[in-house]
Amino acid sequence: MPAVTQDRPTAQAGKTPLVVRLLVLATFVVILNETLMINAIPRLMESLQVTEQAAQWVSTAFMLTMAAVIPVTGWFLQRVTTRQGYAIAMGVFLAGTALSAVAPTFTILLLGRIVQAAGTAVMMPLLMTTLMTVVPEQDRGRVMGNVTLAISVAPALGPAISGLILQLGSWRLLFVAVLPIAGAVTYFGLRHLDNIGEPQVSTLDWASAAMATLGFGGLVYGLSLFGEGESNLGPSIGIVIAGAALIAFFVLRQLKLQRTGAPLMDLRTLTHRTFALSLALMCIAFLTMMGSMILLPLYLQNLRGLTPLQTGLLLMPGGLAMGLLGPKVGRIYDRLGSRPLVIPGSIGIVLSLAGFTQISMTMPYWQVLVLHALLMVSLAATFTPIFTLGMGALPPNMYPHGSSILGTLQQVAAALGTALVVTVMSARATSLVAEGAAAGAAQLSGMRLAFVIATVLAVATIVVAFLLPSRTTTSGDVVAH
Repeated sequence: MPAVTQDRPTAQAGKTPLVVRLLVLATFVVILNETLMINAIPRLMESLQVTEQAAQWVSTAFMLTMAAVIPVTGWFLQRVTTRQGYAIAMGVFLAGTALSAVAPTFTILLLGRIVQAAGTAVMMPLLMTTLMTVVPEQDRGRVMGNVTLAISVAPALGPAISGLILQLGSWRLLFVAVLPIAGAVTYFGLRHLDNIGEPQVSTLDWASAAMATLGFGGLVYGLSLFGEGESNLGPSIGIVIAGAALIAFFVLRQLKLQRTGAPLMDLRTLTHRTFALSLALMCIAFLTMMGSMILLPLYLQNLRGLTPLQTGLLLMPGGLAMGLLGPKVGRIYDRLGSRPLVIPGSIGIVLSLAGFTQISMTMPYWQVLVLHALLMVSLAATFTPIFTLGMGALPPNMYPHGSSILGTLQQVAAALGTALVVTVMSARATSLVAEGAAAGAAQLSGMRLAFVIATVLAVATIVVAFLLPSRTTTSGDVVAH
């Protein structure tokens, strides 16, 4: 993000700046595409003659590109103006969307998705950094509630919206529908967007960029392979280890550059205790959200026989509740602080996941709807305060790096959540089938076990919630180096 100057513009108290509203709208449109293709897998298999494993890459490649590109955004956004960053991000996204819509082959579609994701990767850090720069501290919770709508609700609504669109025809409609909306948002944004602060001239450490791209990208790729069967287990573990090793070298290089130059990703952000705790809670919560987003459609469609449209409609109330509550949660945060929201929210996450451990072939659909809505509402009560609290704990010059780390780890958590639940479910189901169990009963048992593990992990959110302060203390919120 452009450097923060002493006389940076700030919003009037009680009002959301136009620049933030425009960026929220644009971010919602681009992030929606991360999960938009989940329901389109069968159509792709039939239309482009590809296997299910290959078709899954339209979602995997998007997540992979996000994880690879976001680490570089902190450096990129410091070098460009707000308008330049917005124009580049949305221009790249539009190009990827158009390419995907007309893709004659699966390879071209995959390329379009990668281009789409590269544009999307810039939008969230741009939005977060701009918000922290122009919104007064007493209003950040309310405004961050709108941001929650973009970065959390958009992926939650993706499968539901795609289910509705796919009822009308080809998978290409998913891109055709997005194109004019994204085009209008881009045009309107460029007409009304103002620059915030001044760009900084800094050099890019290419070794850091390569290690971040290959490390985080490799880690997400390796995790995504876990769901593709035992034949990929060896390569999956190898790629995850290689990715983790590159990330370790990346961390060591950043620590060195912090002493001698400008790091690509300033890890001194993690010395701010509140930011580090918020990051940990966000990762666990996002992991459980993505895990349930994978498991519930599989349960409802494969075992209960619902169509993608019916599945989308059943899960839509939870996503909508999450979005509608975002601004309200933000206002409560501004008045009462984080603890009255995050502690009940984290408990709600655990209770909803515990409820899903009891899924069966006869569980009433209203129970699924209520449990899913409880999960989404609990996540809404958690995400807005921790994003506001965590970012607010950083000094202004670290906002770009904080948002870059936040976005990167969000993608890693999403990949880890997906890999974890699919691997646990598959391993359990395969084991039971080998013992003579019916395929449906074995898969149901695998899903239950996956929800049990997600529930156990989610208990950590309650622990972290009690460790968080209720308000941000930027000056004193630094732990020893």
